[in-house]
Amino acid sequence: MKTLEGKRTLITGGLGFIGANLARRLVALGANVTLVDSLIPEYGGNLFNIAGLENNVRVNISDVRDVHSFRYLVQGQDYLFNLAGQTSHMDSMQDPFTDLDINSHAQLSILETCRKYNPGIKIVFAGTRQIYGKPDYLPVDEKHSLRPVDVNGVNKMSGENYHILYNNVYGIRACVLRLTNTYGPRMRVKDARQTFLGIWVKQLIEGKSFEVWEGEQRRDFTYVDDAVEAFLLAATQEISNGRIYNLGGCEVINLRELAALLVKVNGGGAFKTLEFPADRKRIDIGDYYADDRLIRSELKWIPKTNIQDGLQGTLDYYKPNLGRYL
Repeated sequence: MKTLEGKRTLITGGLGFIGANLARRLVALGANVTLVDSLIPEYGGNLFNIAGLENNVRVNISDVRDVHSFRYLVQGQDYLFNLAGQTSHMDSMQDPFTDLDINSHAQLSILETCRKYNPGIKIVFAGTRQIYGKPDYLPVDEKHSLRPVDVNGVNKMSGENYHILYNNVYGIRACVLRLTNTYGPRMRVKDARQTFLGIWVKQLIEGKSFEVWEGEQRRDFTYVDDAVEAFLLAATQEISNGRIYNLGGCEVINLRELAALLVKVNGGGAFKTLEFPADRKRIDIGDYYADDRLIRSELKWIPKTNIQDGLQGTLDYYKPNLGRYL
């Protein structure tokens, strides 16, 4: 990681959940960090995410769909961590054209801008396991067929493919991390647009019962510190160029077990198990957990935070700070 010292790094979605945690790690490593975020209320950007870091980063309030501002921002940068995106599956179904603009069209625009104004940059793109759709087998490896079940998955697949295309055709060094359920401090908790676990945490801290739909679906979870480490490893190793990597976690757990563990770690609370709402059932993928052996073998990435410790760290962060996220 010493290679990042003094390097110029640009993070799109930099005031969001993963972006802000990544920024903190980059500053600690001595990088020069610029954060780009639109602060559109539905998308998770929050200035409190960089509390205490204000004098160590440069913040540009801009939308990745703004070609002119991005042309300026990308010049001279050594690394681009491309995390900006519309993450809500339900929003993508209700407003597919906005999802298309952000997750597909804007990604092509970013790559074209890099090709014209900074072809030497290295890009790490935040992809998603959602593009696999309902798994044919478990664990899911990178060779699994891609059959997204919602508009968000289709557009994220498009954005991912653009990055690999520009790597292969134009030599713009780029790679993709297919994220699974990432969680931890600074995630969006006021609604389920980013992750269902956020709304669980919010309601638990507020002393309310939270809902678990069906509860038998098995999932893997990546604590945000482990996800940040994956981004840094992918950025700094040339073997990653043109590659796609699944991220996983330490354990696989079903949602009912996860809810019970969250209550236990909190020292109390309650949840109720309900049937899936019809609109969400249509796009549910059932069980999913990743085969992440490729990133472990090639980049030597190993997730270090088990679910219990991750939930404890998440609750410890939100108990004094919940009001900043509502």
